[in-house]
Amino acid sequence: MITKRLAGLATAFAIAAATVSAAPPAWEEVTSPQPSVVQSFEMDGQADVTVLDGYIYIWSQKPVTVKLFSILGQQIHQETVQPGIHRLKLGSKGIFILKAGSLTKRVTL
Repeated sequence: MITKRLAGLATAFAIAAATVSAAPPAWEEVTSPQPSVVQSFEMDGQADVTVLDGYIYIWSQKPVTVKLFSILGQQIHQETVQPGIHRLKLGSKGIFILKAGSLTKRVTL
């Protein structure tokens, strides 16, 4: 009985370690998001954010530093995106805080 529990824990730790060592999310450039929008925010005149199908899309007219935080304040991702449309796919759903330039918004995936 204890051996089965230990084997189960070992498997769970192996899965968790594989998940943690997976490549971090990265912004990828796209031509345009789908037309059906779940959430849309206008940000500071510099950028526009849209959430659709598990992706966070950001459109900016000039380079902007984008930071993504968990609802608990832990930084998940930071990157400076160039002008254009970019998207980020996260492996988990939930409520996140997105900061682009000087504006901060809550994003729900």
